[in-house]
This record gives sequence, C-alpha cells and structure tokens, in this order.
Amino acid sequence: MNGTMKAVVAQNYGSPAVLAVEDIPIPRPGPGQIQVRVAAAALNGCDLDLLSGEMAEVAPLEFPHVPGSDFAGTVTEVGEGVTRFAVGDEVFGTGFPRATGRFSAAFCSPMSLTTGAMAEYAVVEADTPAVTHRPPTLDAEWAAALPISGLTALPLLREGQVLAGETVLVIGATGGVGSVVVPLLAAAEAHVIATAGAADEDHVRGLGADEVIDYLTTDVAAEVSRRYPDGIDAVVNIALPADRLIDVSRVIRRGGRLMNATYPAPEPGTYERTDLTMDTIYSAARPGDLDELEARANEGSLPAGIGRRYRLDDGPRAYRDFVHEHTRGKLIVVMDA
Repeated sequence: MNGTMKAVVAQNYGSPAVLAVEDIPIPRPGPGQIQVRVAAAALNGCDLDLLSGEMAEVAPLEFPHVPGSDFAGTVTEVGEGVTRFAVGDEVFGTGFPRATGRFSAAFCSPMSLTTGAMAEYAVVEADTPAVTHRPPTLDAEWAAALPISGLTALPLLREGQVLAGETVLVIGATGGVGSVVVPLLAAAEAHVIATAGAADEDHVRGLGADEVIDYLTTDVAAEVSRRYPDGIDAVVNIALPADRLIDVSRVIRRGGRLMNATYPAPEPGTYERTDLTMDTIYSAARPGDLDELEARANEGSLPAGIGRRYRLDDGPRAYRDFVHEHTRGKLIVVMDA
C-alpha cells in the first residue's frame, strides 16, 4: 500500500506545541512486522517524555516523529515471516518508536517497536507479547486504552504479591494506570485507599476504592497515619517523584512493600528502613498479559477507563490538554473522520 496518510507529527523536540497534523508517507512493514490501520490510539506520559528531549541520550528520536504507543486496529499488510497475524485480523497492543529500541529493551522489555500510533496507519513488530488479537467483544477504544496502563499495573501487583484483606494506598488513582491498578486490587480483595481530588471521589470509588483521601487539601501521609496508626501493608505509587516518597514510606508497617512506577526510580539508600521492600516496575509484557487484561475487561472487572475522546485532527490539542488540564483515565484519539 503506497500513498500518504494523516498523522500527528513533530519535526523537532519540544512541548506539545511542536505537534501538528500532517500528511506523511504510509509506512510499509518489513520482515517480522505488520501494518495496522489504526482505529484508536491512547496518549501516555512517555510520549511527551520522549518528545521533550529529556531522554534523548538514552532514547533519541528520529524526525519527523509520530508519537503514540498504545493502539487498536486492523491488520492491512504482513511482512515476510509473520505467522501470528493475517490481513483482516483485529489487533491491539503497544510499541515504542523504532529509534528508542535500546531504551525500550532496558526499561519496557519485551515491547514491540513502532512507527507511531497517532496516525491512520502504523507498522509494529509482530512477534512480541505486547501485540495480540482483539476479540469482537472488546471495544477498539477500550482496547487502545489498556496496554501500557495494564502492562504497568499487572507487573506492579505481581511483584507486590498483594493478598486478600491487605490495606493498600494507591497514589495517583485517577490516571490511566490507576484506573487499572484500583480494579485489580479490588478484584484481589484488598482494602484500597485511593488519592483523588474531591471531584473524582465517586469515580475512584466506582473503580473499587474503599476509602478516598483528597490529596489537594490533605496531607496524605499524615491522614493515613491517623487512620492506621499501626501502618498499612503496601503503597502503590503512580504519581509522586522519588524524593516525595520518603514521608509516604513511613505509613507502611514493618515488613511492608512500596511499589513504584514513576521515573526515575528512587536512588539506593533513599530509605533508612531495612525492613521495607521497595520495587520500581515499568511497563513489561509477559506472554498472555494482554489476553488477561482483555479477559478482565470483558468480564467487567476492569471498567473502561476512558476520560475523553478526540478526532485525529485534534490530536495535538489532546496532548496539550494532557499537560495543562486535569485528566481522568485515558485520553483517546479516534482515527475515523
């Protein structure tokens, strides 16, 4: 398939202000790759981290650059050697820009590489657990919202080994990852304390939170200590930078766990307590993980965490809103006019 397509494009590093919708050549798949007609794509913070240039040393971009990792769509062409997928298959998954292969291998392995999901067509590597078939029972928009959030949440909770009846504080419950972490914890029968603004309390309770602390008006660590003077079992951090986790760690009981998903990870020795287990987990796809997320979404234990929808022509505005406005759940860009 030759010709051009519409895509959200950056010609250089910068803020979302450098993004524009342009016509660029449709990418073609090489060996081991598939071409996908994208139906929907989700925004992620890593899109803007890469675009800013702050990670250029470990994850350099090539320009023009199309952002976007999470996608759902239809296979329109397969490259040599591809046997998992055929033209017409509905798929969803995630990938990182091709130029960031060294970074994605180190932090998000094993992920697919892609030409960028914020486009009418994208090429992705087929033989990774980060891309799978989408059943007709899973809506394309919800499928596009799942990958990075779910592939962060699942390893976090696997590493933390949360048990039924344990009390867990989730910091950053209203975002994309939080919209998956909270329901997964609730399904594991943990007692969930979520941080959220007052306007989002009903939302996070609907996800499965048992208690909500308004982080905008309340010292979260002090409030947790007041409610649980003997400490809680675990903290899942999806929002705070490493230097703000020291106070939070004090609410964890002896032998408890701190599970972190923010970058960069806390430096070794940040915490004086030797009894505290601290793990930083970034997105990682194990075989079957996307299928597990799809199954949980279909059975209703993962409610659709979509905050807003945009058309492709409004893709740059979606990224500006992501930065400058409060968001709940995932922001989705839909490709069809």
